[in-house]
Amino acid sequence: MKTRTRRRTGWTVISAVAALGLALAGCTAENADDGGSDGGSGTTTEGEETVETSDGDLTEIEVALIPGGAHPYFQPWQDGAEAAVAEFGVGGYTFNETGEWDQTKQNAAIDSLAAQGYEAFAIFGVSPTDINSTFSSLKGQGFSVAAVASCPAGDENEADYCLSTDTGEAAYLAAVATIDAMGGEGNLVHLTGNAVDSNTQRRIEGVERAVEETDGAVTLIQTVTDVDEDLQTAQRAVDDLLASRGAEITGIVTTAYNPAVAATQGVGSSDLDITVVGIDDDETILTAIQNGSITGTVVQNPWGQAYISTWALASLQAGVCTVNDPGFVVDSGSFLVTQENLDTYDDERMTRTEELLTAFQTEYLNCE
Repeated sequence: MKTRTRRRTGWTVISAVAALGLALAGCTAENADDGGSDGGSGTTTEGEETVETSDGDLTEIEVALIPGGAHPYFQPWQDGAEAAVAEFGVGGYTFNETGEWDQTKQNAAIDSLAAQGYEAFAIFGVSPTDINSTFSSLKGQGFSVAAVASCPAGDENEADYCLSTDTGEAAYLAAVATIDAMGGEGNLVHLTGNAVDSNTQRRIEGVERAVEETDGAVTLIQTVTDVDEDLQTAQRAVDDLLASRGAEITGIVTTAYNPAVAATQGVGSSDLDITVVGIDDDETILTAIQNGSITGTVVQNPWGQAYISTWALASLQAGVCTVNDPGFVVDSGSFLVTQENLDTYDDERMTRTEELLTAFQTEYLNCE
């Protein structure tokens, strides 16, 4: 997605102080069960020094955006952050994907960025079960912290907030669309990410809920996990699936980026009459929707996640805003795209981003 600068109205108090700055959940971490076994945070708690706020000057705040590792889902984060910096006068941002889907390595990257002077952190934690200790350590040092695109496992969130796709609802939306395109009956396959990731478990539950609502008219014949490591892994999985079970499959719903692309390619190059609904807006998927090869896709809002978080975290760190309910969770939005709205879906996503920003400014945060 290209960088877009958007006009904001109706919040003159903050703009008078300083120009300020937004998605998966939603993306599936590849090794969420790895690297977290020897403690969540690599940051130390003994002898930590806290930082001072910047007296309302956002130009002094630099925000670190830290995915769990390299993945196409996170690329719009850079554009969203860049737009927020330009529009709201945030001091700057960095994008660091060197965690390699290992919690220990991600913690090391976070420690390094803190040592370099970054004071605000938007983090997709590799290990949902361990990331809260990382958040707690950063908060203990006086930093502002957000869980972005993935919330911690369980009911506790030690970050200031979590802004993420409601992955269960997004998967449900995709499954319902697939089932409708199947004519409400037949055999469904679900392709998704790492089985132990809490996001994946929510997606599995969302698909199962949609199937249950058909009262037996649709059968979920297979759920294929752990196929989002890279495109090659996903392509092998789709090739094997189509070769072994293609004739009995009526529809495929995909809830992770790489298997969505692979299913689009695999079904499109076959003679099989299989309905496909993907996730995200890779160009391969959008082209396939346009030419009718697949039914649709459910897009998320990574641009908005980074755009809002760059502004929000800078505002929190500068002391311009405080959190009303620490640890609050917000759905960044998911949207079904078909031929009917292929040319306009991004307007819907940007409208959602506008609404989210207003909610952060007026409801979730208390801003001077």
